[in-house]
Parts: sequence; structure tokens; C-alpha cells
Amino acid sequence: MKTPFTPLRSLLLGAAALLAGLSTAQACTSLLVKTSDDDYVYGRTMEFGFELESKVVVVPRGLNFTGTGAKKGQDGLKWTGKYGFTGMNAANQPLVCDGLNEKGLAAGILYFPGYAEYTKPADADPAKSIAPWEFLTWCLSSFATVDEVKAAINEVQVIGVKFPAFGFVAPFHYTLHDANGKSIVIEPIGGTLKVYDNPYGVLTNSPTFDWHLTNLRNYTKLSDENAPPLKINGNEINSFGEGSGWLGLPGDPTPPSRFIRAMAFSMSPVPVSNGPESVRLVEHIMNNFDLPRGIIRDSKSDVADYTQWTVIADIANRVYYVKTYNNQQLQAIDLNSFDLDAKSPIVAAIADELKAPALTFSK
Repeated sequence: MKTPFTPLRSLLLGAAALLAGLSTAQACTSLLVKTSDDDYVYGRTMEFGFELESKVVVVPRGLNFTGTGAKKGQDGLKWTGKYGFTGMNAANQPLVCDGLNEKGLAAGILYFPGYAEYTKPADADPAKSIAPWEFLTWCLSSFATVDEVKAAINEVQVIGVKFPAFGFVAPFHYTLHDANGKSIVIEPIGGTLKVYDNPYGVLTNSPTFDWHLTNLRNYTKLSDENAPPLKINGNEINSFGEGSGWLGLPGDPTPPSRFIRAMAFSMSPVPVSNGPESVRLVEHIMNNFDLPRGIIRDSKSDVADYTQWTVIADIANRVYYVKTYNNQQLQAIDLNSFDLDAKSPIVAAIADELKAPALTFSK
């Protein structure tokens, strides 16, 4: 008999304290970059105004899961994980808000305030019910490709349940990418899960994904090539320097502006081979979305979003990298090196490293 997995609804009670009141937590950015080998690397930042106390978790295949039911004390969807996965958790719990599975499916939860409309618990099928924070674990443990996720999307109903101790329904939407380079966005709209094909591999936060696609039309003049000189009445006006093709690229930290920047930065670099070279490329790209403490503030409270961690998934090689606010060195979690038939998840903390190591000089 398989080792039962603790019901997921009980795992995030501690995280609810961190999520409650995070109306300003809107700064996550995710993207996908193609390598010269026709493989893909996924990157995302995680911004919150409260400490998530995230750790890295590795979850083996074959564990039994039980989702949150529509009524108190009621079980929801039951499933057995087909695939092992790794990722970042919240509040020290063995489930993920971002991760990569053994088949190369990479996925993340991003904040979606003002637009998330989950299935009402009273209208849900208890056997299909799952909480918003459980959906990503269902995807990563169950599917190898985004097409499989799309085909199975009607097997679940993400219900608008509050975190029991705090009465807070967290607004989420989801980004998913597979080893074939296909990407989708899933958003709870009008009580159902709406699936969008995502040909650009980019996602930020509110508004809805289709709004962001429409907003792209405002930036059709942007280019990775320098702008040609402007000629007026026989006079030639040249730009001041390099980068004139990107003149007008929005630089503020709002979700619409970050979506446009993520598009620009992910589509423009010269492709490099998969592995460490492409991971470093994506790291440089993600650095453009790194928010130090104090850049974003809520005037009505002490909440201040900042980039708590950044992750990069080398999808082809099944290696997941993470760096944190206090430890900017990438650390690797190679799924190939773990026993994915183990009986229980394992969790590892990421040590703070505020002091840079000394450079060693040769004599």
C-alpha cells in the first residue's frame, strides 16, 4: 500500500497567516527562453510582502493526495501522483507554489488579485474539489505535458475556499510549460478554469491574460535593433546611443509593464546551448525583475513586496535552480539524483549567505 500523503488542506494553515492581507502582492514575473538546441529554460521571481519562509521540497512519485472539500471536514479530489517533482514551498510545507517534474513540466502559481473567480463551494462536485493552493501540485504530480493538463482540466474544480484560520481566499492563476516548448495559462474566470495557449511563454499578474495580449498592440514599434536616424527637412537626427529600438519600453513594476519587458527580454537574446550557459542567460534576464525591499510600498500598511526568491528550471536536463534575497548564488536541485520512489517528501532549507566569499589569488 502506498504511503498516504497528508491532506493538502491542512498543509497551508501556517501559510495563511503570510497570505492574509497581501492585496499588494502583485509582482511575480515568469517567462520561457528557447535555447540553441531547441530546448527551453523557465524562470520566475516570487514577490511577497510577508516572509514565505520557503524551502526546497522534493516529492516522490506514487504518493496519495487528498484535496480540500467544499464543506468543512469533507474530502475533495483524491489522486495518486504519477511523477516526482521538486519546487519551492511556503510555510515549510511539502507542496509547491512553483516547480519542475521528472517529465519536464514546469509550472508556477502567480498572484491574480481582483480577477480570480473560483467555483463556488455550493456548486462544486465534492469528488472534483481542490483548493487554489493545491492545483499546481495536482498538475506536477499527474501530467507530463501541457496538452495532458488541458485534456484533464474538467476533472477538477478549483473552489473558492478560505484558509480556515484567517478567512482569506487567495487569488491565483497558473503558468505551465513542457519540454516541447508548449505553454499555457490557466485562470479561474466566472467559476471555471479558462485555459489559454501562451505562444510567448510570459506571465505576470492582473489583469487577465487575454488583456495582456491585447496590450501588446501598444508596443508594436519596439525592436531589439537600434532605430534608424530620423530625417526632417534634410537634417538627420540620430539617437544618443545603443538601445534606441527599445525606446518606450516600460520600466515600472506594474504587471502590464513587466509583461512587456518580460516579452522583450525573453525573445531578444542570442540563443545559447542548454545547460549552464542557458541557465546563466535566464538568470541575467530575471535580474531585471528583481525588486529590493522598499521599491514597492503600501501607504496604508507596512507591507512591502520584494523578491524573496528566483527560480530557473533547465527543463531538458531536469535541473531546478534557486537563489534567494540573501543568497544570490544559484543552487541546483537535480531531479535525476533523487530517489523518486521514496516513501515521503524531503525538504531542504537554503542558507542565508550575506557575505560574499573571498576571491582566491594565485601566487
